[in-house]
Amino acid sequence: MDDQNKNLILATALSFLVIMLWFVLFPAPEAPETPPTEVTEQSGTESGEIAATPGAIDDTGAATGSAEAPGPADAPRVTIDTPSLEGSISLQGGRIDELSLKNYRETIEPDSPIVNLLSPIGSNQPYYALFGWAPGSGLDPELVPGANTIWQVENGATLTPDSPVTLTWDNGAGLAFTRVISVDDKFMFNVEQSVENTGDATVSLAPYGILARHGLPPDLKNFFILHEGGIRMADGELTETDYDDFDPMSGVKTTAVEQDGWTGLTDQYWMTTLIPRDTGGFNVTTLRDSRRDIYQTTARMPTQTVAPGASASTRLEVFAGAKEWATIREYQNENGVDRFLDSIDWGWFFFLTKPIFAVLHYLNQMIGNMGWAIIGLTLLIKALLLPLAYKSYVSMAKMKELGPQMEKLKEEAGDDKQKMQKSIMELYKREKVNPASGCLPILLQIPIFFSLYKVIFVTLELRHAPWFGWIRDLSAPDPSSILNLFGLLPFAAPNPDSILAILSLGVLPILLGVSMWLQQKLNPTPTDPTQKMIFAWMPWVFMFMLGQFASGLVIYWIANNTITFAQQYAIMRTQGYKPDVFGNIIEGFKRKPKSDDAAAKETKPKSDKS
Repeated sequence: MDDQNKNLILATALSFLVIMLWFVLFPAPEAPETPPTEVTEQSGTESGEIAATPGAIDDTGAATGSAEAPGPADAPRVTIDTPSLEGSISLQGGRIDELSLKNYRETIEPDSPIVNLLSPIGSNQPYYALFGWAPGSGLDPELVPGANTIWQVENGATLTPDSPVTLTWDNGAGLAFTRVISVDDKFMFNVEQSVENTGDATVSLAPYGILARHGLPPDLKNFFILHEGGIRMADGELTETDYDDFDPMSGVKTTAVEQDGWTGLTDQYWMTTLIPRDTGGFNVTTLRDSRRDIYQTTARMPTQTVAPGASASTRLEVFAGAKEWATIREYQNENGVDRFLDSIDWGWFFFLTKPIFAVLHYLNQMIGNMGWAIIGLTLLIKALLLPLAYKSYVSMAKMKELGPQMEKLKEEAGDDKQKMQKSIMELYKREKVNPASGCLPILLQIPIFFSLYKVIFVTLELRHAPWFGWIRDLSAPDPSSILNLFGLLPFAAPNPDSILAILSLGVLPILLGVSMWLQQKLNPTPTDPTQKMIFAWMPWVFMFMLGQFASGLVIYWIANNTITFAQQYAIMRTQGYKPDVFGNIIEGFKRKPKSDDAAAKETKPKSDKS
């Protein structure tokens, strides 16, 4: 077998091995069943409540207020109503703890419930944003607003993009606190906190914001390709912290942010983030209260000293919503949120995933359909790789042309393999043939494939995105099944978690197998029986392996195979060969006579079939 075939087999085998290892080591993610977090009574705090930031702000930052205060679910509320959000603010603590995303549903069904992001204490999965002031030295914690403080509404019964809400609280001892909350038409809240000292003593206190989640997310994927947990940007440095790696309360670490940054909790498609503004720096902690199974991240702004008759203020933005690329990009570019696009998990191949998604996004805007945008992206990628592919396919044609000479050299060398290799390399050099060029297009497809898989898995824009017909969600596997004749038989396809799902091939995986088989027919068949058998089975093995991949990825692979087939066929025709796709592949590559003189010099073909 010549070196061209060896290189082709090696490249294909490497691709096959990579995907096999992927499936063995990293099976498809499954959402674990997370039991509801039990809420227990805590002495001195409300049911299941966190302290203001135990171990994060300071030892005196405990939640204030009576333990007999109403729970946040029962406390008075201010309604939130925007084009993108609905929910409410609890006047107990002035927390944002009830929030749903109007434009996103839990499933592809039109009557499915909208996605719920934040939930109050007393629900199965409490998750909320809390704000307050930590007292400085000598200031009683009861005299600053905390988790249990009952605020009064000064104006605004409903929070909308056009009507902010003002909350007030007077501690009765010379400090009057005000909190103004506004929101835009997307997912960004603006929280302005101020304090006025009407007493006769100077006080010091530090504003803070907390994101707290009780228990793990119910839809936690726990899949290595996706980061879920804590995320922060500190002066240009991104840090991702898995839930398992949150600091314990006994050993919490503080990260100082000197200029710009943010901290938050991120899921696959949704995120909450604290973004301190105009603070001159702040401190961040990310910790877990294991006793109450609470995960939290805190942003504490610098301590402010307020003299009698003076006032102090601070501003904090809170992102709570969907990780829409265009929206987050706007917050980064227009609102100056430092490197906010990095909150989307682009992965190790970020230098590929970022531009791939940007092109995919713009194509989707032009075409109006993400499935066709994936095919358009494939065309662009193949166009960029065409010069390399052209060299590869021309080299393949030349290698076939050198076949008789190589066979002659092998016969002359006999058992002397060193002499044979030397003669063949001299032949390659003389004819300007690169036997390795055929591997490069295949090898380049591996990082592109993994990058696109990452894009389809982590980006919100592919979630519930339809293509046409039965493909209603490009982020999910093809729902059709050969086991019920693609819906013609009166029973449903096997559950995706069933072992029968491996055999439940949909239309797209079958088309993938056929496209790989057709593409394989353009390459010379290995002479070794074992390698020939491996090549024969490979398209159908891949068909089953990729059957449970996201439909968007399978569409890309089908389009890639189809375009590659067309390119290779056309290029090899320009080199004087007419591939016989459905015949014997070695006999199918026929040398076209260039001229009578050229034909007379060439070896007579074994068959006159064209």
